[in-house]
Amino acid sequence: MDVTATLQEITSLPIEERIHIVQAIWDSIAAEQTYPDLTDAQKQELDRRIDDTEANPDNVMTWDEVKASIKGQQ
Repeated sequence: MDVTATLQEITSLPIEERIHIVQAIWDSIAAEQTYPDLTDAQKQELDRRIDDTEANPDNVMTWDEVKASIKGQQ
């Protein structure tokens, strides 16, 4: 498969069709239930975040608070 040619063809489609293609690709990936292996650094970072959350359960923000914080920075 020539990925460059395929991408050129896809980018010539209307946005709605491109979105449909992206959704179909995403659904096919999700259906396989396979995920790339995490690196050691990623595993360590996840462990660090879990440990921090468990040690500081009140130090969290709701999704609404996060969005408000981001909007306040603009």
